[in-house]
Order: sequence, then structure tokens, then C-alpha cells
Amino acid sequence: MRAQRLLSILLQLQVNRRMTAGDLARKLEVSERTILRDMDALSGAGVPVIAERGSGGGWSLIEEYQTRLTGMTPAEIQSLFLARPPELMADLGLKQAQDGAWIKLRASLPAAVRRHAQFVQQRVLIDSRGWRDASESASSLPVLLDGLWRERQVRFLYENVLCEAAERIVDPLGLVARGGTWYLIAARDSELRTYRASRIKEPEVIDVPARRPSDFDLAEYWKRSAAEFRQKLPQYHATFLAKAGVMRWVRYRGWRLESEEQAGDFVRIRLRFDAEEEALQFALSLGPDVEVLQPALLRDKAIQASRDILRLYAGEER
Repeated sequence: MRAQRLLSILLQLQVNRRMTAGDLARKLEVSERTILRDMDALSGAGVPVIAERGSGGGWSLIEEYQTRLTGMTPAEIQSLFLARPPELMADLGLKQAQDGAWIKLRASLPAAVRRHAQFVQQRVLIDSRGWRDASESASSLPVLLDGLWRERQVRFLYENVLCEAAERIVDPLGLVARGGTWYLIAARDSELRTYRASRIKEPEVIDVPARRPSDFDLAEYWKRSAAEFRQKLPQYHATFLAKAGVMRWVRYRGWRLESEEQAGDFVRIRLRFDAEEEALQFALSLGPDVEVLQPALLRDKAIQASRDILRLYAGEER
């Protein structure tokens, strides 16, 4: 356990160049006292770790030092060679580069380890796209990625939900894929904004350095932004009395089903919808197998819609 932690400290310092004891402690989930003891152990073993005091200080390795690791655990191999979603790499224009990188990595591994990597790749595949995902344009992604790599501003036309386009000039900060949908995180007018990549048209990188907030963390921003977005989504709740025979269809929409309880021969259910119209469509789609209980206004609209349907089929509205 300690040997693995010492190795992790070496890799962290090699990648990040300098880290405080507090940073290492949080990363490895141990106390700072433990990190200080580990540093003494590394120094005693001849590893050139350097402690720098004061503001901006921390632990580092001498600049020329590089670890050369030939041993990898099975779990580490699995984490490296689980197949990345090829569609997302293709969206970014990196599919060939990724394939080339994995070939070189496999070639550098010992034969036994290489066989284990091939074993993993043939048994686990990650496909990030759902069965009903609509195909979204990803044509803007290579240009956006170019702006990110070069740290330059990007100009583009951005379409709103009504397909009305307006010019935007932004400081690109990151790209996020959620399922099969890509989003650009960028700063504009000193505010962080999220743009759906499929609505970005005619992007171009302009020769103006992009400004990146010193405290910006892409993963943390996306986590917070996604939570805020979910909270702002429209919600409409309705309660129904359903026959047991249709519950399989209700549960098929399981992510909308908030509660269910037996009520004699029926099941009392509460569902979440985006709007009242959607709840009304649900009630009418199952006909006499569901009865609207609440809200009262939805119940009245279901009754009126049922009467309108009867008049239509009776020929009274032709």
C-alpha cells in the first residue's frame, strides 16, 4: 500500500512539477503528516525531492529527474485500454491520432502486458450514444479544438432555438461531451457561458490571445452548471389512478415516475412532466386505464378533451 502511494507521489510530482503537502494529501486521501513521512522515505531512498518554503512553494523533483516505470497492475492496464468512444474522437478529428497512440503504447509494453491489454479491449466497449439520440452536427469541433490548443479567441455565428443567428467572439475554455452532444464552455463579456456545438456555424480562430481565468476548473464548472440546469428545467407534476395492467407502460417511462402505491385494484402514481400539455397527452393516450386525480385543472381538461373526441368521432364536428 505504501509502495503504491510513494509511486503515486512520484508520478504526481513528475506531471505537476510542484505540489504542496496539502495538495498531495487531498489527492491521495491521506493526512499531511503521512505525506511528510513519505517524502522523508523518498529522500532516504535517493529520490531527489526538493522542499521549497514560502508562498508558491511546495514539493518538487529536480528538473532532470524522470521515473521510468515498467510494471503496471492489471487494474491500471484495464483503465488505459478500455475502449474510448470512437464516435467522440472522430467528432474531434482525433480518431486516427488516438489509434496511432494506442498502437505505440501497446508496442512499448512487455509481451505479457500487451496480451492483457488486447484481452480487455475485446471484452469491454463503451458506446456513449443512446438508441434515440438524434444525429447532431459536429462540424465545428475541429476548429473549436484548434482554438483551445492555440489559446486563441474564436468567432462564430450562434443559432438560438428559433434558428436565428448572431455573431459571438469568445475565449474558449473547454469542450464537454454529454452523451453524444458536445458543448463549448467559453468566456464572453467576462461571464462563463455554455454553447451547444451543433448550433455553432462558420467558426474561425482569430489571432487574439484567449483569456483564461486562473481559477477555472472545467470538471468543476460542468458539474455545477449541469446541476443548475437541472434545477431550472420546467416541471409539472400530476397524480393518476392507474389500472395494474398498464403499469408496465408507466414504468417504461421510469425516470418520470416519482411514486406509486397500491390503492385497492388500482395503483396511485405521481409523475413528472415538462409541461401540462405533456401530462394531458399521457392521460388521453391510456384512455380509461388511467384517471387524472390532481391537479383539478388537468382533470377538467382531460374531461373536456374526451368529450371533444367523442363529438369528433360521432361526426358532430365535421
